[in-house]
Amino acid sequence: MTQKAPARFSDPFLFAVCALGITQITAWGTSYYCLGVLAGPIASDMGWSRSLVYFGFTVSLLTMGAVSTWAGRAIDRYGARAVMSTGTMLVSAGLLMLSQVRGEAAYLAVWAFLGVGMRLCLYDAAFAALVQVVPSRGRRAISYLTLFGAFASTVFWVLGHYLNEAAGWRETLAWFALINFVVCLPLNWFGLARHEKADHPAAAAAAAQPSPEGKPLAGRVRTMAIALFAFVMSLNAFVFGVVTVQLVPLLEAAGLAAAAAVWVASMKGFAQFGGRVVEIFFARNLRAITVARIAIGALPASFVLLLLASGNFHAILAFTLLMGASQGVITIVRGAVPLALFGATGYGAVLGLLATPILIVNAAAPTLFSLIVERWGWTAAEVVLLAAAAASWLAMEAMSRWYERRR
Repeated sequence: MTQKAPARFSDPFLFAVCALGITQITAWGTSYYCLGVLAGPIASDMGWSRSLVYFGFTVSLLTMGAVSTWAGRAIDRYGARAVMSTGTMLVSAGLLMLSQVRGEAAYLAVWAFLGVGMRLCLYDAAFAALVQVVPSRGRRAISYLTLFGAFASTVFWVLGHYLNEAAGWRETLAWFALINFVVCLPLNWFGLARHEKADHPAAAAAAAQPSPEGKPLAGRVRTMAIALFAFVMSLNAFVFGVVTVQLVPLLEAAGLAAAAAVWVASMKGFAQFGGRVVEIFFARNLRAITVARIAIGALPASFVLLLLASGNFHAILAFTLLMGASQGVITIVRGAVPLALFGATGYGAVLGLLATPILIVNAAAPTLFSLIVERWGWTAAEVVLLAAAAASWLAMEAMSRWYERRR
């Protein structure tokens, strides 16, 4: 007993997952989600429209997409430890600069700068980092990491609200910059310092046992699989790009009062967490592509519930919970399927390539959806979301069958 405990706590798996779990809560909460509570105060203080304030975030997503392939290759070349630490410094500097902006052009330029930093230190980089640290347990590490990320908005929306009430949005962003720097930089640097050794029991067991996923794809088949999976995830990115910023209005359009819509929307975070817990404990022995089929298949079913709800509270709640659980598991799928299909070698570059169209679609989705609502109304817009979700599911099924024929 006295020998097993130190071995467990010295395992790079535990150290890396816990360190990155804390950094992901902090990095997502201080940067990606900061406008959730600060957009209104910024717009009121600067005299800007909310659309301009949110356009800054759109600029950051487009920048993330533009640099994504380069970022993935940098992770493979220089290591995730150096890249994520650099990203943390860029995000901290960007948040400090954002707290000092006085004009519209500077505001948008800072968000572009933040986009580079976020791409270097958020999920795609963290997934690659875990695969570098514990390649034999990469999928499991990714699943555990996403459990932490589910709390990012919950923690920092509350903290941001109280800081803004006490000191204003500029001071809040300055505090966010400091928190991000003090918490994330040392954890990224020291949490990724040790890698799994070849003689580690988990690594030895993985090497001895044949993978249910088969050998990594190569050549033209690999290229085709990357393109197919990028298409599947881009369709999902349209749906979740809309849901991330317009879930409350969507629920109101479905028939809920404002207060009820906010409460039901808050349940999405719990559903995401629940979906990830189910994946960890009940789907860990399933192949990654099977988990992807289940999670993506649940998404169109949730939107069928929404369309048929007709204002029924329980049906709308069921939609939110099913959609949230699907989104929670799809976050894992985004890292696990490429690892299963393409292997650990060059994993950062593959994630970078996949993230480019996903981030671009994610950035354009809210604006495009708003135009659909303005022209054809909420019912038509819900049908579009259902169609995108169904197309993603059908594409995933087609990809799965194509893959099985070539294994």
